Amino acid sequence: MSETPNNIRIFATCDIGREALDRLRERGYRVEVYDQLEPPPKSLIVEKVRSGIDGLITTLRDPIDREVFEAGKGTLKVVAQDAVGFDNINRADANEYKIPFTNTPDVLTEATAEFALFMLGAVARKLYPSERLVRENRWGAWHPYLPFLGDEVTGKTVGVMGMGRIGQAFIKKALGFDVNFLCHDSAFTPADFVNGVQEEMDLRHRNGFSRERRTIRMASLEEVLSASDFVSLHVPLVREGVQSTFRLINEKTLRLMKPTAFLINTSRGPVVDEAALAGALKERVIAGAALDVFEQEPLPPDSPLRAPELEDRVRLFHHFASAGRITRLSTDPDRGMAGRCVQSLIDVLDARGSLAHVPCVVNKEAFR
Repeated sequence: MSETPNNIRIFATCDIGREALDRLRERGYRVEVYDQLEPPPKSLIVEKVRSGIDGLITTLRDPIDREVFEAGKGTLKVVAQDAVGFDNINRADANEYKIPFTNTPDVLTEATAEFALFMLGAVARKLYPSERLVRENRWGAWHPYLPFLGDEVTGKTVGVMGMGRIGQAFIKKALGFDVNFLCHDSAFTPADFVNGVQEEMDLRHRNGFSRERRTIRMASLEEVLSASDFVSLHVPLVREGVQSTFRLINEKTLRLMKPTAFLINTSRGPVVDEAALAGALKERVIAGAALDVFEQEPLPPDSPLRAPELEDRVRLFHHFASAGRITRLSTDPDRGMAGRCVQSLIDVLDARGSLAHVPCVVNKEAFR
């Protein structure tokens, strides 16, 4: 797919980082960037693609479907997504038009996992209500349990839904809290990983780092929800089929959880039925939640999750889990989303032979 670099045109729907984009310019590519904070209208994306660009850099905010691929028929060679998710890209349409699209796996694993753990701690220990008490000058005399108490994480049971890279990284980071883990994944069982974690837990206990022996095991969806004090979601968004995760957390599954339990979501917004979650929180079906992703982003002003009576028990973040400087902006394709995005674009444009062998091409099946 290689051609003269100075004839290659790239359009980025967002400024993913000047240094990363300069890598493309240094190769002689002509790069145009939509530099506004808000995403470009789809009509502009279609217009740019129709003008004959070779590569399109996108984010989760951009709807990429048949209309876009038709506009780029014969000219568009790659769509490079600056995210690990690609829910915004219609895979069937990309395959029909034989347009490869890439994503940025691996590089945001650690940042997302640690943020999920921070979210868990923030909602459990009531960090926001405590700070607000101080800032609003409402902190009176010290008291053993008034005006409120938080919940310790140490010694509790943490449910992990989804045992892929981020789920496993989350478990490794949470080990230091001396918790038990109940894990569920409808697609596979990472037996070696689970066994390794148990060995680590046993070693901590033998060496006196943990007062009690802790355990990790795989369990059914129902057991994870009903027996966990915290449930952290790390599943992909699958909208259909037996492994569907669309609104996996709904009115029925929420009622399986303990009234003292907390829900943490750094996976995908549509995995949680937000109306059902808001209702469960208002009815005290569960104790609280922390969410970094939503069914609609930005979170609408009229979202039931914004209800004033939920404010102290629900933490809402702006799709922020991967938002570390290195993770978002590093030009190193093994460390940064921006670096991985531009490297994947270069890999496709420089490819010789089948694109099925190019790293980070998602829809490899279209080229076998």
